[in-house]
Amino acid sequence: MRIASLLPSATEIVCALGLTDALVGVSHECDFPPGVAVLPVLTEPKLDSSCDSPTIDADVRRLVRDGLSVYRIKTDVLQQLHPDFIVTQEQCAVCAVSYDEVVVATQQLLDEPAQIVSLRATRLADIFNDIQRVADAAECSAAAIELTDRLRARLDAIRVRAQAVRSRPRVVCIEWIEPLMVAGNWIPEMVELGGGTYGLASSGGHGPTLTWDDLVRYAPEVVIIMPCGFPLERTRRELPRLTQHPRWAQLPAVRNRRVYAADGNAYLNRPGPRIVDSTELLAGLIQPGFFAAKIPPDSYEKVE
Repeated sequence: MRIASLLPSATEIVCALGLTDALVGVSHECDFPPGVAVLPVLTEPKLDSSCDSPTIDADVRRLVRDGLSVYRIKTDVLQQLHPDFIVTQEQCAVCAVSYDEVVVATQQLLDEPAQIVSLRATRLADIFNDIQRVADAAECSAAAIELTDRLRARLDAIRVRAQAVRSRPRVVCIEWIEPLMVAGNWIPEMVELGGGTYGLASSGGHGPTLTWDDLVRYAPEVVIIMPCGFPLERTRRELPRLTQHPRWAQLPAVRNRRVYAADGNAYLNRPGPRIVDSTELLAGLIQPGFFAAKIPPDSYEKVE
């Protein structure tokens, strides 16, 4: 079997299922587990991701408005690698190459049709279902059952321990800095599991754009800044757009020094096996007295 993965969470799923040796190509964003970085790259962005957050947002909106994908497939590499199994996604228009583009490329470039498994997680349960779907298609269903049982047991342990918390602070997870966007999809569930209250977005849907009035009115007691696709260093560079805003100091979380920058790229934005590590990260920031020891190393820093 020759597997091509077109997004980071798919690569993590494939490797967690014990199929690393079958991987022949990955996306330009795949970086975990570390060994995948040496594989041929099958995708590239159509915009400059080194720009500041408002410029990236404007570029993404322009591409989506024009009906274009934010990424493109390297068709020459796809044809050369000739995978017979491709894992992609159709849940988010700006997270990976569009599903339709993948279908057209495989039909036009490959002599034999490739099996395409498209991930579409919006909630925690969907992530486990996606792991099982990849495993079923790759004929290693037992590996998925063992993996998801292990992951669910860790989530259950968080849920049980969080029942003892005395208070559940209001939490906001900021998924984009300018314009302000709050995280949706699986994040509300994770916050609730970890002992917090999440009142600005619902589970299973894309997070909304906020105004500063919205944010101040919500009065978050914990702020977690986790821009989509940004590692900690990249987030650090963008922080002044928040911390220098004239209304920043009005937030209870700022006054109580409960503001954190988290590595969204490695953890919170990826619907794969490390989503449980991500839940432990959130729980540790929200309820440190119960979960601080569970926080993955180097996954966050305090914003002073």
